[in-house]
Amino acid sequence: MSQPQFKKIVVFGVGLIGGSFALALREADVVGEVVGFGRSGATLQQAMQLGIINRIGSDLAVELGDADLVLLATPVGQMADLMVRIAPHLGALTLVTDGGSTKSDVVEYARAHLGAHLARFVPAHPIAGAEQSGAAAARTDLYQGKKVVLTPLPENAPDAVARVRQAWELCGAAVSELTPQQHDAVFAAVSHLPHLLSYALVHDLAQRENRDLLLSFAASGFRDFTRIAASSPEMWRDICIANRDALLDELARYMEELGVLYEALAEADAGKLEEIFSLARSIRANWTPQ
Repeated sequence: MSQPQFKKIVVFGVGLIGGSFALALREADVVGEVVGFGRSGATLQQAMQLGIINRIGSDLAVELGDADLVLLATPVGQMADLMVRIAPHLGALTLVTDGGSTKSDVVEYARAHLGAHLARFVPAHPIAGAEQSGAAAARTDLYQGKKVVLTPLPENAPDAVARVRQAWELCGAAVSELTPQQHDAVFAAVSHLPHLLSYALVHDLAQRENRDLLLSFAASGFRDFTRIAASSPEMWRDICIANRDALLDELARYMEELGVLYEALAEADAGKLEEIFSLARSIRANWTPQ
């Protein structure tokens, strides 16, 4: 009987991102065992019952020393402390990757805390979010056909990057590469800003005295624009703070755009409004999520 590609994988955070990673690799029959760590004993027990992990980890030294791959699938705000905890116990050949939605900060944490293990840390961001969270949200097919962005470090050995790429591809993902800085600039524009705007609209309506009346008439336009405001507040708080410089730049650009719209409306400039709407419609109509 042949050895699996990965004899042991350790996952920190067995919810949507980490749990789906584990499920996909188990479904592909390429991992011997998956060990889970997390803050919630109840979530870990649920992950066991759902077949996400083989067992719950209790001793970092025992589990990390012979692990082929470690996935950090916690909110980015927890990753610095987690790296401090795992660094003394990582095996010399153990690869580490993550699922964080920001990369410059995670790389900074790794440089500060992973020491000699930095060369085997290959940062990643799976573009496969959903509004649900927790172990029950994990899906075997979450990464099928979805993008995963690797942001390799200059210190990374080519074989480390190739092996981490292989793990995500075995989950069904299409893997691409950016620098950490490119990644954060791109996702500030196309992910982090939309979440901020969605939360802002719902928060605005929530504070009004006639909130219930307004929401009773909200339909598909409101539903589509605000769907992502159902996402984890803790996770998006961390993302916004972590990527605040790039996000502030994007927010300033958006406020300029709102200023143009405000002026066009104030002046009843129908031509300007149609010009803006037509370009936006054309771009949106021709855009297909990859």
